[in-house]
Amino acid sequence: MHQWLNHKWDFIVMQATEQYKAGKERMKPDRVVFDCQERAYWVVNRPPPGTHSALVTGVDRLIDPNDDEKITFDLFRRMIIFYQQAVMRSKVKSSVSLGALVKYVTTYKNHDPFLAPCLPSNPWQTDNHTYWTLNMRRVEVPTKMRVERWSFSLFELLSDLRGRDDFKVFLKKEFSGENLAFWEAAEELKWGTASSMSAKAESIFKMFLAPGASRWINIDGRTMGLTVKGLEHPHRCVLDVAQTHVFLLMKKDTFFRYLKSPVYKEIQKKAQNPEPHNFSAAQLDQNAKNRTPGIHPIILWKQEEEEKIKAAATTAPVDIKAVMSKIDRKK
Repeated sequence: MHQWLNHKWDFIVMQATEQYKAGKERMKPDRVVFDCQERAYWVVNRPPPGTHSALVTGVDRLIDPNDDEKITFDLFRRMIIFYQQAVMRSKVKSSVSLGALVKYVTTYKNHDPFLAPCLPSNPWQTDNHTYWTLNMRRVEVPTKMRVERWSFSLFELLSDLRGRDDFKVFLKKEFSGENLAFWEAAEELKWGTASSMSAKAESIFKMFLAPGASRWINIDGRTMGLTVKGLEHPHRCVLDVAQTHVFLLMKKDTFFRYLKSPVYKEIQKKAQNPEPHNFSAAQLDQNAKNRTPGIHPIILWKQEEEEKIKAAATTAPVDIKAVMSKIDRKK
């Protein structure tokens, strides 16, 4: 292929660029017509039956083209399954997929450590842990690059614990924090221990799904019915449908309001912009000598669990009768 196309590769790139620009300028009915024409062309000009091509995929492709495969009942069954899946599979044109890939690379290129330098310095090269200190999981003031990454998508925002905490502050002011609380509860059920699964499922049902629940979530009746029925025999993925529904609700409405809110603008103003470090060879040697061992991930996980327990204890309602009984016993 390199020998065939090397002499006209520039022409191919130029032609593909022009076709991509022309495709973006076309109206939607014209794009549908061109797509149908392209499909019809490949239906008519596909290789005849029995010929072997490098582009053939699926059950018809043989490991050895010189061998003839016997037609059996199992082969017909696999062919039927393959064609059913092929019919249901959504088709995406190469120009659309390439455009999406270019957009993704353009968005994330400044946040890729292979394409852009770490600020203030790469700790693996300089033995200076300032970068890790500035980018701790729950640091008080994050960096500008980290805050900018939150605006890329709701998934990026929720994946960062510091961003999720900031999103919670916004939802608390909007009086709509039950969706995020349900999403977090579903994540805990999915990745938690198997022994506590039944207790977590029961608490999630009472808090979010039961009629008259304290933090009832607004999902459609079909999703609610499937979720409640699945909680009778809970497993790790029993809340996936409801969790996806809630995630899409936050993505379509709450996420964009958060990006325009004073909460996000305030954190953008406070965000740090560290200056790059310029170490000499002597300073790098000194950093290597003063290298300190890092904190073990298990210790960090235990600290986070203790903080969660303390936060839950402070936000939980106080039982007045229990407190008074303890006071009476002390007297």
